[in-house]
Amino acid sequence: MLGKDKAAEANPSDAKTPSAKLAAEYLRLGGTRRAKIDDNIVNTRKWENEPSAANDFWMKHIEPMDDRQRRDVEIELPSISDD
Repeated sequence: MLGKDKAAEANPSDAKTPSAKLAAEYLRLGGTRRAKIDDNIVNTRKWENEPSAANDFWMKHIEPMDDRQRRDVEIELPSISDD
């Protein structure tokens, strides 16, 4: 049986946090929001239209979260400074 660290190495997706998994699924659906982090304030910018599946996923699973939980997902998104 693999230990926790060995299991994560064997399957890196097992090491993802719930926030990282939500962000990854949103991006997989074609989500276009990007993280904007300035002086430890995190929010997102949506620069272009995104597929309805990604928008629906955001509105159903991420938007209703409390501020702390949503921030945890937002920091998993690509940053606008990465563009």
